[in-house]
Amino acid sequence: MTYIVLILLTTTLSGCGIYNFTGGDQGTAKTFEVRYFQNYATQSPGSTFEPGLDRDFTQALQNLIQNQTSLDLVTANGDLLYEGEITEFRISPMTATADQTAAQNRLTMGVNVRFFNTTKEDVDFEKRFSYFYDYPATSTLASVKSAALEEIFERITQDIFSASLADW
Repeated sequence: MTYIVLILLTTTLSGCGIYNFTGGDQGTAKTFEVRYFQNYATQSPGSTFEPGLDRDFTQALQNLIQNQTSLDLVTANGDLLYEGEITEFRISPMTATADQTAAQNRLTMGVNVRFFNTTKEDVDFEKRFSYFYDYPATSTLASVKSAALEEIFERITQDIFSASLADW
């Protein structure tokens, strides 16, 4: 019985063709390149500079693509190219208390991304992605930064992946 179930499962999954479980459609591409995302957030009014944000974001995008595709990461001439810059990193008060002080803050990060696919040029784009993390005003950024950046990076990198490789 186990043998029959295994054969049926194998046959069913092999019929899925180029589909994979992440939904990524890499086409004929074999490699990808993620150029270093420079941090230009201070050029946006109200934004602040966060040291290491550029390196950490670049690595997060590289890791997501490596984990969700079979593409090889290269340092030059990739079939798929991701480049851009961090354009926003700001903290804003979101809700107020009765005595007019902030009850909640929002950390927002914005990234401008240019995507080029040398194997399928009609899918190239330049697009802005952003996400936020809300936290109590009684907390400092330093105390929530790790969790905040993890959530923001996860959402933005997944959105970039979906826009570039998820051909729904």
